[in-house]
Amino acid sequence: MTQFTLHDDASAPEASKPLLENSLKAFGMVPGLHAVMAESPELLEAYQRVHELFQNSSFDADELTVVWQTINVENACHYCVPAHTGIAKSMKVDDAIIDALRDETALPNARLEALRTFTLQLVRQRGELDDAELQAFLDAGFTQRNVLEVVLGYSQKIMSNYTNHLAKTPVDSAFKKFAWTPKS
Repeated sequence: MTQFTLHDDASAPEASKPLLENSLKAFGMVPGLHAVMAESPELLEAYQRVHELFQNSSFDADELTVVWQTINVENACHYCVPAHTGIAKSMKVDDAIIDALRDETALPNARLEALRTFTLQLVRQRGELDDAELQAFLDAGFTQRNVLEVVLGYSQKIMSNYTNHLAKTPVDSAFKKFAWTPKS
């Protein structure tokens, strides 16, 4: 079994050290995902930048959470579902939204459900949506900008979900209380 290194300031490649410092400043810790990604300074830098860009998109906290957790659950990411549960709670996302995403049950309003449906279609169909699917998303009150912002969010999640699958990144102690297992 390949063992991935959880880097810290002592073991990280030189180019990753300031990136790990950014993580420490942003989160008060170096998340395990970032510690693994530090092996490739380019990946860690790209991930941090895409994360920042997605957070600064036009989506609010509930909508960001819907995109992130929909993808995390769909990709069965053992690390990201608990991490984004904690993040959603810190962003004051309603527990009803958090639980519905984790449990794959109906969201509390049609707009958020349309966002989840669109995100799932984008992931499952590899971006090959038909006109009716795209129009349903727009009819739910979203915009063409939002379409592209979901692509941005998916780009971030590909980096994190796939890294966590490959590295079997241990869930950070801060998020262990939000442990999650996919439905059978």
